[in-house]
Amino acid sequence: MKFPYGVSNFQKIITQNYYYCDRTDRIFQIENAGDYLLFIRPRRFGKSLLLSMLRNYYDVGRQADFETLFGHLAVGRNPTPLRNRYLILQWDFSCVDPTGSASDIRRALYNHVNACIYNFYKEYKSFLKKAPIDSEDAVTSLKHLLGAVREAGHPLYLLIDEYDNFANEVMMSIRDERDVYKALVHEKGPVKTLFKAVKSASGEGGIDRIFITGVSPVVMSDITSGFNIAKNIYLHAEFNDICGFKESEVKEIIDHLSVGCAGDAVETACEAMLLMRTYYNGYTFAPGLDQRIYNPTMTLYFAEIFAEGCRTPRKMLDANLSTDEAKLAYISQIPLGRQMLLDITREQELITVSDIADRFGIQEMLNEQGRDYAFLASFLYYFGVLTLAGEHPDGKLELRVPNLVMRGLYVDRIQRMLLPEPRERDEGKRAAESLYTRGDMGPLAAFIENRFSHPPVQ
Repeated sequence: MKFPYGVSNFQKIITQNYYYCDRTDRIFQIENAGDYLLFIRPRRFGKSLLLSMLRNYYDVGRQADFETLFGHLAVGRNPTPLRNRYLILQWDFSCVDPTGSASDIRRALYNHVNACIYNFYKEYKSFLKKAPIDSEDAVTSLKHLLGAVREAGHPLYLLIDEYDNFANEVMMSIRDERDVYKALVHEKGPVKTLFKAVKSASGEGGIDRIFITGVSPVVMSDITSGFNIAKNIYLHAEFNDICGFKESEVKEIIDHLSVGCAGDAVETACEAMLLMRTYYNGYTFAPGLDQRIYNPTMTLYFAEIFAEGCRTPRKMLDANLSTDEAKLAYISQIPLGRQMLLDITREQELITVSDIADRFGIQEMLNEQGRDYAFLASFLYYFGVLTLAGEHPDGKLELRVPNLVMRGLYVDRIQRMLLPEPRERDEGKRAAESLYTRGDMGPLAAFIENRFSHPPVQ
C-alpha cells in the first residue's frame, strides 16, 4: 500500500497506484444538488483532492483517459451524461499572497487569476481561440475568456479551491490589518468584484457549473450581494463523508497493514485502531446524522508511518494541522471565548446551540455584541475544533471536541492564555511531569499556590 499523504492530484494517485478511497459515486449527488455549489470543510480535509477528481471527470480534454482513471471506480461503471463535457477553469486561492496592503493583495489575486486563464488557453488551444489577457484587470481577462468560450460552443465548469484562504489569513492577522480585509470585500473590492463577474457570467450562460470549496462561510457572507447564487451543501447528510474516512475504511487499511507485523496481527490491528479512534475519529458535519468520520490527513499520516515498520507515530498530532491554533488564539482574545475554551476541555463537555450559523461576516467577528455563544461555537465548528455530537431533547444541537488531537490544541492554547510567559509554562509542565511520571504532587501544588494564589504584580 502506498499512501498519498500530501498528494491531492487525482491522476497521480490513480496512475501511480496510491491508495484511493472511492468517492466517485457522489458525482451523481453533486450534479443533482445544483449548478452552483459551496462546500465547506476544515483545513486538510481532502477538499483539493475532491476538486481534482471532479476536474478529471468533467474535463473534455481527458476523454481518452477516462477508462484508466475511472474504469475501476464506482462512477466508471455507471457514468453520468456530463462526463468529459466541460472546459475546466480552476482557481486555487491558497496560492494568493495574503501579505501587504489591500492593493498588494489585489495584485496577487489578479495575477493568480490571470495565470490560471493563461494556462487555460494553453490547455484548450485545440478547442478555442486565445483572447487578450489584461495584466492590470483579471475581471476583464475573464470577460474575454468567456467570450472565447461562448464562441467555441463548449460549456465551462469553474472550480475554486480554498476560496477564502487568503482572506482568512488577513482576517486572522493583527487587528490593524482587518481594515485590509474590509477593503478586499467591500462593494468595489477585488474579491466582490471578481465574484460579481462570475455571477454575471453564470446568468449569461458563459459559466454552466461552479463548485467552490472553503473553510468557513465568513467571506461568502461578506460578498453575498455580489454572489448570491451559491447553494450551501456542507450540512447535507449525503456529503457528510465525501471527504474523510469511515470507520470501516480505516479498519480495512489497518487490518491489511497488520498482516505483515510480528506477533498477533489481530491484536496489533486492535491496538492501532484504538489509538486512531481516540485521536482522529469523531467528526460529524450534518445535523441529525449518527456517522463519525476520521480526518483524512491525520489518517494517512498514521497509516504511512505504520506501514513503514508496524510502529505508531511518536507524535499523534500531524504538524500540518498545528496552524489551526491561530483560530483558538482568536477565540481566546474574546472574554466569552476564553470561558468556552476552559469549559470545553472538561471530559464529555457539550456546547449547546439552537443551530449552526451559516451566515456571519466580518462585522460579527469584530463586533463584541455579535460574538455571542452561538457565534463562537459555529466559528469553531467550521474550523474543525468542534463537531456535531447529537441533538438535545428540545431540538437544539450539541457540539463537542471531536478527538484527542483537537483537545490537545485546546490545552495548549489555554496554557498560553493562562501562562503567557514561556518560562512559567515550562515550569508548569515540569511540575505536571513530576506528578504523572513519579506521583510527586509537591512541585505542582507549589506551582499553583505561587502562581495563582499570589499572582505576580503586572
